[in-house]
Amino acid sequence: MSSRRWFRAGEVLIPLGVLFLLVVTDALLPPSLLITGTFALAVGVASVLTTVTRTALLAVAALVMAGVSALWNQNLGTTEWWIRMVVVAAGGALAVLVAWLRARRDRQLQHMTAIAEAAQRALLRAMPGSIGSLGLAARYVSATEEALVGGDLYEVADTPNGVRLVVGDVRGKGLDAVQLASTVLAAFRRAARLEPSLTEVAADLDEVVTAVAGDEDFVTVVLAEFHEDLSVTLLNCGHHPPLLVPDARSRSLVDTGTPQPPLGLHPEPSPTTCQLTEGERLLFYTDGLVESRDRDGTFFPLEESSAMSASDLGVALDDLLGQVVDHVGTRVSDDLALVLVERRNGAWSSG
Repeated sequence: MSSRRWFRAGEVLIPLGVLFLLVVTDALLPPSLLITGTFALAVGVASVLTTVTRTALLAVAALVMAGVSALWNQNLGTTEWWIRMVVVAAGGALAVLVAWLRARRDRQLQHMTAIAEAAQRALLRAMPGSIGSLGLAARYVSATEEALVGGDLYEVADTPNGVRLVVGDVRGKGLDAVQLASTVLAAFRRAARLEPSLTEVAADLDEVVTAVAGDEDFVTVVLAEFHEDLSVTLLNCGHHPPLLVPDARSRSLVDTGTPQPPLGLHPEPSPTTCQLTEGERLLFYTDGLVESRDRDGTFFPLEESSAMSASDLGVALDDLLGQVVDHVGTRVSDDLALVLVERRNGAWSSG
């Protein structure tokens, strides 16, 4: 039996087991220590485990057993018997009400989660598998367990000036971070096609963030522009530099120049350029990757990771995420966005 079936069986068996134990205990205790009124506890257990219908059925069963208890307690029709029947009936009714309220709350949560996931999927559009001679893959993990909502962002744009990429991280989490991330992405999609240089793209994004963000809000980003001559122009505004993966064993962080403040704090970044030869990969990531800690407080050793060597870029990122989870030992506690770019042998296409 699968774990899901075991869980569903437990929804019914656990409260039934509680009721059985209470009935047996009541039958074995002396008349001065009767616990018939506690039969409603089994219904209370059901109210947090199973459906409203099953909770109501167990409430009826508990009331029936309370009535039948007169056979061994020899108190049928007495005031004590009626009081215990009323207690079980009232407790069962309250438990059914709790089950109904829980079910309604769960439906509302599912509805809101579906809306949030739809908004997130609209915010982060699917990454194309390739653009010209570039292979691309992306993964996103949200710190919000119930949904995909988060403040990390990525986008790629095929423009006349080259293939432009942004990976960034909005300060904070939740819907406020998602709103600011959405604004930054919309601004990038426009500026990436209109502005002639990455420096002007960054300036445009900084103006947008400054205009809409709060006093303590900012966005870290790294911008990249891939050219036909195999060079890559990088521009960093307070973000982690990308990781160069030339082969299965080598890892090194790319120099992106003098550290600059994030968007919203008026950075003045200078572009840096490096060559990306055929087969080499660049990993762009947010701080949820390198700031993931194990139980001893040790950060994830990105440069020592053995992942990202799989031939398929998506599989390579999945391997990396698997290593992060193994390192942390549980769910990651921060939003995490990954983009892996590979230079391939093929005709260049841009714009």
